[in-house]
Amino acid sequence: MRAIVVRHYKTLINASGHILGWGDAPRVRDWEADLAFVDEILTARKIKFSAVYTSYLERARQTGMFYARKRGIHLLHDSVNLNEINYGELYRKSKLWVEQNIPQHKRDPDFVYPGGESFVQMQARSVGFLKSVACRRQDETILVVVHAGVIRGFISHFLGLPYAEHLKHKINHRYIGDFLFKGNECIQYDELGELSGFVQDDVVSIPLERQADGVSWLRAGFNQAAYQ
Repeated sequence: MRAIVVRHYKTLINASGHILGWGDAPRVRDWEADLAFVDEILTARKIKFSAVYTSYLERARQTGMFYARKRGIHLLHDSVNLNEINYGELYRKSKLWVEQNIPQHKRDPDFVYPGGESFVQMQARSVGFLKSVACRRQDETILVVVHAGVIRGFISHFLGLPYAEHLKHKINHRYIGDFLFKGNECIQYDELGELSGFVQDDVVSIPLERQADGVSWLRAGFNQAAYQ
């Protein structure tokens, strides 16, 4: 299975520097600009989807509908397992306040937010869900619309990176992650849109291909057309 992973549209809370998590918020005024950028790349590369998966949160579902309608796809598969981390009582708190008052924030992935969950818990449910989809749709290409935290969890898990060290990398609203699976194992990874912090911060170099040992990765100019 090939999973094209994108982020939802930008909300007013995203733009204001506050915690969102399982809450939702109105779109920013120019919300379609990021989606149009992503859509143009997907169209130019002639990437076709058999299904669209999103989190259960409105910003992801509405973004998924934007792409689905353009391609004549009438059914979205939404799941709470793809939701952003549940920050619980920190919803709408200033990110600066959280940084100053909760030292474990984005440093300890096992820390459970008051009334919410931990990054490890979020990663386990979202990764487990994507793996299950990969096993069911082995010869298909799907679009997955999720959240920055979920994307960091995907990249850290599937590329074998230590999670605690990679909780803060920037994930732009124009990010396009390209994950190729064999069974439930990711064997190739690339980024087609604006680069994530994982690439900008020199954590990984793309494109990446899993080697024969099933563990190590090497930068490889693999042929994208071979699995479109």
